[in-house]
Amino acid sequence: MGAYIANAAAWQESFDRQQESYLPDREERLAAMLDAVDAATNGEPPRLLDLAGGTGTISLRTLTRFPGATATVVDQDPVLLALARASLGGRASVVAADLNDPAWVDALPHRDFDAVLTATAMHWLPGPRLTALYTEIRGLLRTGGIFVNADQMPDDGLPTFGKRLLDREDEKRDARYAAGAALSWSAWWSHVRTDASFAELIAERDRIYPPGRSGHTEWLPPISWHLEALRSAGFSETGTLWRGGPDAAVIGVR
Repeated sequence: MGAYIANAAAWQESFDRQQESYLPDREERLAAMLDAVDAATNGEPPRLLDLAGGTGTISLRTLTRFPGATATVVDQDPVLLALARASLGGRASVVAADLNDPAWVDALPHRDFDAVLTATAMHWLPGPRLTALYTEIRGLLRTGGIFVNADQMPDDGLPTFGKRLLDREDEKRDARYAAGAALSWSAWWSHVRTDASFAELIAERDRIYPPGRSGHTEWLPPISWHLEALRSAGFSETGTLWRGGPDAAVIGVR
């Protein structure tokens, strides 16, 4: 969809600020992911798949850090994809696909990626589908390529204290929202709806994600679940790449 968005750069910045308010260590986790990409490619320009990539946050940082890299952004949200197209300006492929459907891989421009990265997105998929997706992702990587998933992944060894850490984060975040220091996710989307240039995209988004729909819930298993799922998917090496409080990034090496 080639809809024109007025002030797209400002909206990209607005999205980043909203995400940073939700995840204060957002840049730290993204830097750790790109460090892993650097190690996987020995500094050569990577072929990246930015999975559930939204506005192209990971791709933008990849293209800045690795001149000559190629990037493919996959998401289903038409608003976020339009912002990705505007922000990337033809420097990356931007693909609309539903990760709930195994046929999403058919929409990709190629299947020999050095790295597949995703952040704060896989928690919307149910366990059986995420398990299958991990296998599909492995099939897209060249030998030695990496997959990294950063999300809320509780530490199995800290079931009580980990919950306390999470509650503290939520309290601080809610206080900032209440004081107007930052926009919540829902407030950001309400703001988007006030911009007439998003009207057609919002209508399409509402068809994909009907307002008030039921059955759309977060699923946040402990990190051990992800590591076992990666091993079952056939990754030769698996482990924890990064951790910050209740969040972590797991890595699988093909």
